[in-house]
Amino acid sequence: MATRDEKTAFEKAEILAEALPYMRRFAGHTFVIKFGGHAMGDDSLTELFAQDVVLLKHVGINPVVVHGGGPQISAMLDRLKIKSSFVQGLRVTDRATVEIVEMVLSGSINKQIVVAINRAGGRAVGISGKDGGLIEARRLKRRQRDPQSNIERVLDLGFVGEPTEIHTDLLSELAGSQVIPVIAPIGSGRRG
Repeated sequence: MATRDEKTAFEKAEILAEALPYMRRFAGHTFVIKFGGHAMGDDSLTELFAQDVVLLKHVGINPVVVHGGGPQISAMLDRLKIKSSFVQGLRVTDRATVEIVEMVLSGSINKQIVVAINRAGGRAVGISGKDGGLIEARRLKRRQRDPQSNIERVLDLGFVGEPTEIHTDLLSELAGSQVIPVIAPIGSGRRG
């Protein structure tokens, strides 16, 4: 009768055998992986995520991690006693709030993910979408129709944006190395 360790080893071997055709097919390709802020609240999930990202890199796939951070941003704003408002599920972001958002995303969360990947045996580097002009964005405009007057108005969400262009040359350079980029989703407009 097989021991528990032997069963676990056999199960892992089966999983790898099933994954082999996919590893061959996608070797050399780049995978963009979103790691959401809610998932980051669980340390064991973050550890497993980091191990999976490192495995992808080891089998020849180039993972690029883009992370969220909504819950962590809300927690920091609460700690600083700054009220948030949301319109159509998007946080209205004034100048003071965007500075905090950038601090949380680029400073705190990004580095936590980098550390987790490095601890799992990878070589991660944290960057912001502003670094190297990676993410070009424009202010997001939303419209809302007043149900009583039927007048449509443009909503001001402040510094909430949407990407207009991703300059992938930096990512292409990193793909040729052993580095795993971890990107904070902060972009800038054409004028900065």
